Amino acid sequence: MWPAVITPLWLSTRQTLLVFAFLVNCLASASLPAADEPELPTPDGFRGSYFVGGEIHVNVYGTAEGKPLTTGHWDFKPSWSKTGDMLVFFRRLKSDPDVSKWKTAIHIINVDGSGLHRLSDGTHTDFNQTWTRDGTNTPIWNRKNPKTGGYCVMASKVGARPGDEIALTDNKYHTWAFTCLTDGRILVRSKHPKLGWGYYLITPGNKANPKFERIACDLEKTGVLDRVSLSPSETKICFEYQPGFKKQVPGRTLYVGDFDAEKRAITNLKAFANADEKPIWFAYPRWSKDESAIVYHAGKKLFLYTLADASTQQVSTNDRADYRYPHMEGAPK
Repeated sequence: MWPAVITPLWLSTRQTLLVFAFLVNCLASASLPAADEPELPTPDGFRGSYFVGGEIHVNVYGTAEGKPLTTGHWDFKPSWSKTGDMLVFFRRLKSDPDVSKWKTAIHIINVDGSGLHRLSDGTHTDFNQTWTRDGTNTPIWNRKNPKTGGYCVMASKVGARPGDEIALTDNKYHTWAFTCLTDGRILVRSKHPKLGWGYYLITPGNKANPKFERIACDLEKTGVLDRVSLSPSETKICFEYQPGFKKQVPGRTLYVGDFDAEKRAITNLKAFANADEKPIWFAYPRWSKDESAIVYHAGKKLFLYTLADASTQQVSTNDRADYRYPHMEGAPK
């Protein structure tokens, strides 16, 4: 309802109309943000890799895609090397409604699209590839044991051939690697035969017999931490959290917190996406190299969370495409 306009008798009809127009303009302006309100940060300078409909792209987040690095296949979860020049990803060779029954092959490609080569032969279920941060630039991943359903951690080398990979953990018990530290340790979740279920830092040893050190985290008592990522300084951590222990991917909450490698502790946790557990696939939070932001996917779109002001903005540009698995430049997960 428009406010009544009380017009003095001495105003002309034209003047009355001008007064009414002025009042309408004031009401419209009142609904707009004030000129001095802060604007959301822009994604300028944040470059990364990600999946769009089975193809891998390298791009500045928030800008339209150019030519993909890979095409004609289903290529998943690129992880950017610490040296900044390569990606490691897996190619799906055999599909199945049950993802754990896929057959995949680990590949490496240069960021400019050259140098594609395969590290595993495609007869295994190889997932969650990333890189070490200890200066060796070693690609690692998780391989399923079809007899037990568990996984073990594998490692290879840039330029290696299928069959050259070695096991870092025993495939008789489940160990799933998430991310690596500069001191050579690997952050894993494992069902250790003596120590039991937990999150650990493992130090690779001889004959797939690493040293296990338990990580303390209160949140693990009530649910599962998944797709864990350490910041480049290894003082911050982010991950998906699933309440309870029955696998349910949609509806997870994304958390950020502090990480202490010496004390092996995860503390000061804060939910930054999907705190109300909407039944949407919020997943794959990954750090920027300067640790100012975290990129993730949700509902087939990409988003950037800025830590300084706790703001979030969409950085995928085509709402009709299927965006997943973002990963920041030069920051192995």
